[in-house]
Amino acid sequence: MSYILADIAKKIGAAVIGDEQCEISSIATLTSATSGQIAFLANSKYSAQLATTQASAVIITKAQTNLCQTNALVMDNPYMGYALVAQLLDTTPNPANSIHPSAVIADGVTLGKGVTIGANAVIETGVNLADGVSIGAGSFIGIAAQIGAHSSLWSNVSIYHGVVIGEQCLVHANTVIGADGFGYANNKGSWVKIPQLGTVIIGDNVEIGASTTIDRGALGNTIIKNGVILDNQIQIAHNVVIGENTAIAACSVIAGSTEIGKNCVIAGLVGINGHINITDGCVFTGMTMVTKAISESGVYSSGMPCQPNKEWHKNNARIKKLESLTKRLMTVEKDIDALKS
Repeated sequence: MSYILADIAKKIGAAVIGDEQCEISSIATLTSATSGQIAFLANSKYSAQLATTQASAVIITKAQTNLCQTNALVMDNPYMGYALVAQLLDTTPNPANSIHPSAVIADGVTLGKGVTIGANAVIETGVNLADGVSIGAGSFIGIAAQIGAHSSLWSNVSIYHGVVIGEQCLVHANTVIGADGFGYANNKGSWVKIPQLGTVIIGDNVEIGASTTIDRGALGNTIIKNGVILDNQIQIAHNVVIGENTAIAACSVIAGSTEIGKNCVIAGLVGINGHINITDGCVFTGMTMVTKAISESGVYSSGMPCQPNKEWHKNNARIKKLESLTKRLMTVEKDIDALKS
């Protein structure tokens, strides 16, 4: 599969400088690219690599054209250009290419046009798979679940009963959607399970990384809205709501009944408390612990950067004395105020 630069330029909204008929078959970095490949420059600190790259073409901004020694696609956002070209040249196979004979499909399943189901997948009764849905090998789709058009699930994905997934979604391997939320009542020291009677509703154009878990609601539903992207190994508890186009990186955890607004960015290893609301447009840097509601958009941090062990021990010892130091400071301030008066 290859494209000439003129066709690529039309698809990504770029202008061509150089040979419009140059053929491109794959994409690479500026330093590793060879003939027939296209590279991109999204970070100006790598500008010097434009002079030495062996790529047949590069994606750059207009300001970088004087540094370029090869064919170029010029656009305002080269990184977006890279994303669009990568989509164009993507060679990732479908999770399945047919309905495998070993797939177990119950009576009462509705299959749209072009549905593919991999080996040993199990599709239970009442499931609705819309046009173009692809289910990977070993996946399980529970009773009455619904999956929208052209959504794909990779291998060993488990979709529990009644879960609804929208159109153009992508769910990576080993993810579990619709498992019971962590709901128990304590009866004199013993735990009594609370059946989780809600479900999970996922919007359109959502991507969910490998080994992520999204729990079903206890009474209402857990809701992931349109355009959300979730990384690997994320835990989303029951009745959480995540707004449109929010992005969450790996290993973050969100406790139950929290509502996160749209267009938020949550870095890796972030922990978010339950029963709080977070407004639109918040950014949480890595290892931030969010314990209270946030009503103002902005960047929030709490994770402590690493430091030499001896220095950390000294600072930790000082933190233990913080209460007594605070009381001493308050006494000194009172004495100073008394002297002033």
